Amino acid sequence: MNELQLRIESCFRCPRLVQWREDIAVTKRASYADQDYWGRPVSGFGDPLARIAVIGLAPAAHGANRTGRMFTGDRSGDWLYRGLHRAGLANQPESTALDDGLVLNDAWVTSAVKCAPPENKPTPLEQTTCRDYLVEELAALSNLRVLVALGGIATTAVARHFDVRPRPKFGHGVEVQITDTLTLLCSYHVSQQNTFTGRLTEAMLDAIFERALRLADAPLH
Repeated sequence: MNELQLRIESCFRCPRLVQWREDIAVTKRASYADQDYWGRPVSGFGDPLARIAVIGLAPAAHGANRTGRMFTGDRSGDWLYRGLHRAGLANQPESTALDDGLVLNDAWVTSAVKCAPPENKPTPLEQTTCRDYLVEELAALSNLRVLVALGGIATTAVARHFDVRPRPKFGHGVEVQITDTLTLLCSYHVSQQNTFTGRLTEAMLDAIFERALRLADAPLH
């Protein structure tokens, strides 16, 4: 996993994403003007023995692209890690920086695309180009039982990876049995668009992680 993370963080495959992530790291948001931005691809984070993997879309421009850790330093991450903490999967509810002391237990957090995309919209080619990193990442999690996909793009990435047929139609709470030991569990993304409007509530997110834990604990057949 460490070797894979180093390869991810040194990737220059997608010219548009490379230009975007590096431009953001130079221009910065005014409120972070005194901070050094990460400005590189962002690898996954968490417990390498995790049974639950949470898969988002991509690093946020002024979140993970600034801090260097997925869902860290933005409001989406505030929601996600509070939920993981309530579920007993994180030692604290905050995720602000690489050195903030956050530790995940039985959970791994990653993304379908490893670089921050303009307008949070990676192209189909960029998604395909980045796909093998997610494939390797999931393969390295030997205890994996549940994939929690945040949003439609993450759901599609997982379905393509495992060649799920028919392709699942995304919806909050949708479950797909991928193999005898692995389940895909879909959730609305923890984006501000969803959380500010009430499309995704804390109770709904808690229910997703409660279900993920039950699936992870289910006997193997």
